[in-house]
Amino acid sequence: MYLARRTRVALLLVLVAIIAAGCATRPVAPEGAAAKPQPHAVLNAVTTDRALEDRILALDPEHVTEDDIRNTLAKGPTPRILLIHGGIWPVYLAMTSFGRFMVAMGYPEDKIRHPGDKRWSHSPYEDGAQIAGLVAWYYEHDGMHPMMIGHSQGGVETVKVLYELAGRFTSPIQVWNPYTDAAEDRTSIVDPITGNETPVIGVVASYASAVGAGSASIIMPNQWSMANRVYLIPDSVEEFTGYSIENDIFALTPSGTEDNNRYRANGRALVHNVVLPATYNHITVPVSRSMADDPGVRAWISAYAPGSPSAASPPDTPAGGVLWVADNWYKIKKHWVLEAQGLIRAKRALSGER
Repeated sequence: MYLARRTRVALLLVLVAIIAAGCATRPVAPEGAAAKPQPHAVLNAVTTDRALEDRILALDPEHVTEDDIRNTLAKGPTPRILLIHGGIWPVYLAMTSFGRFMVAMGYPEDKIRHPGDKRWSHSPYEDGAQIAGLVAWYYEHDGMHPMMIGHSQGGVETVKVLYELAGRFTSPIQVWNPYTDAAEDRTSIVDPITGNETPVIGVVASYASAVGAGSASIIMPNQWSMANRVYLIPDSVEEFTGYSIENDIFALTPSGTEDNNRYRANGRALVHNVVLPATYNHITVPVSRSMADDPGVRAWISAYAPGSPSAASPPDTPAGGVLWVADNWYKIKKHWVLEAQGLIRAKRALSGER
């Protein structure tokens, strides 16, 4: 009887969700968000004051403190982050946890959540070309190259999107508008820095990573095209980190140090391999929201730098993978600085400032 009652409640909740979704209205886009920007419109729209710009330009991308984030970075331009969750329900909650962690650490929430429906992450079952078109749209409207973080099958999808941006699958690729959730009738953008027309194919991400993106994820029909490709990173990203969990039965990586489990570049992309401990759980490795509330763990994550002495001794945490969290967060901060600095320099160059 108890089980039957629970089933009726669950069905009722599903019905309410369906009705609510049917009654939902499409969010209104900010002025200009639905239009194709004019050349240099993004640079002309940058409104940060010179003192803040000077502080951003003075930041060291390799050493970003919490004070830097709170008093400088979070007040200036911020690039978009696309989170791509795994393929088994409800593993999306793990990536939501990482999104909430980043917000707790100071990353603007509106630069992580989808601007249309406000979801925290993308599905690995979405069309890779669609996400590539979305990456181009964000770059065109923000003037900063987006980042992508993928988990499990979402890691495979992340690399797949990089291949789409490199022109290996779909050609041409249409620009995808997040507010209309539809393709625009164009396959090129106005480069926000140069002002020139440029195809979607050729746009790059600043940073991307994948964890648990092993052979098991490629057996899914939507990822068959990634066979023999998932560990080979194209030039459509500036820096990439591949995370392998030792003895990961889901990703079929018995040893993260084996050559066939190592990511490598097929061009100029900077590619790192990080082997995570076998104690990390494939499903829950992104679960991290509570790490921002533990003073000791938070301090370790904030001070983390790859190759530093302390990096070899991560603190114990009840859930998630603190090394994965810290290494990603370090590189996200780094590219946050680099993209903000690039936008400011381009703005000053356009206006003749120094």
